[in-house]
Amino acid sequence: MNGRPVVVVSGASAGVGRAVARAYGERGASVALLARGTKGLAGAAADVRAAGGRALELPTDVADHEQVYAAADRTEAEFGPIDIWVNVAFSSVFARAVDVTAEEFKRTTDVTYLGFVYGTKAALERMLSRNRGTIVQVGSALAYRGIPLQSAYCGAKHAIQGFTESVRTELLHDKSDVHITMVQLPAVNTPQFDWVLSKLPRRPQPVPPIYQPEVVARAILHAGDHPERREYWVGGSTVGTLIGDKFAGGLLDRYLGRTGIDSQQTDEPQRADAPTNLWEPADGPDGRDHGAHGRFDDQATSRSPQLWASRHHGLLGAAAAGLVAVGAAAGGAAALLRRR
Repeated sequence: MNGRPVVVVSGASAGVGRAVARAYGERGASVALLARGTKGLAGAAADVRAAGGRALELPTDVADHEQVYAAADRTEAEFGPIDIWVNVAFSSVFARAVDVTAEEFKRTTDVTYLGFVYGTKAALERMLSRNRGTIVQVGSALAYRGIPLQSAYCGAKHAIQGFTESVRTELLHDKSDVHITMVQLPAVNTPQFDWVLSKLPRRPQPVPPIYQPEVVARAILHAGDHPERREYWVGGSTVGTLIGDKFAGGLLDRYLGRTGIDSQQTDEPQRADAPTNLWEPADGPDGRDHGAHGRFDDQATSRSPQLWASRHHGLLGAAAAGLVAVGAAAGGAAALLRRR
């Protein structure tokens, strides 16, 4: 890949996508920015240009495959062949599954799952003919582990995981130099907790430990540079969740049943005038540019020792072996609890 890659970032107007776009700008990349909100897109474009890159604002609803394919065409017409495509865009609903309407489930799935499918297909259809390129799927620990109040989002993230594995195996069969990798995230300090559609009595919050979006952006850029690995885990909490789910899933079910609802809400009542971005962008006519960060700066960390370890395979292997042992111990504890 050349030193100034052509990069597409979906969900680029805020949060993780915004941080990723800016980080690629710092590399001097040409960055195509896909999102619905025009104020956020303008802010993201300004960030990229100020960092030293080129920016192309492409208002896009990723739930519409024609809009996604048109954005891909426009990117290559303006910047040239796409080197890296980063799928970030998502939507969600904070509510018990019984309180989420069929329309809300469908919309969340259309954006969060099918948006990744359409972005991946748009990238593949251009990269395969050149036999080069990288697709980075921005996932979550919730791609493996479902939690209460997020059934729509968890279901979509699980679907992305399965879809990505299928695509990866096809590329491996063809011995292609097009790569696809996935980055599984922890709780991140993004604006989503101020605009997600919430039916909860209190304001939603991420479950600590909380990481700043720049930590995640560094991991995503590293994955784009080294896409041969099937996936990357960011944050010790992600590692603990995924290992724990593998070896002690039933114990986690009970733990989350006891703690998962209260831990995702603050003590503040939900604002009656809170914006929601499920159907329309949160930075609409009366909205604002929300930027990359949410309201949890005082609780969020800018470092992840686990991310450093993930770049050093030997150390990560040693850590993973230790975590497997912890997971096995947790499984034993679950068995003991069942006997009691």
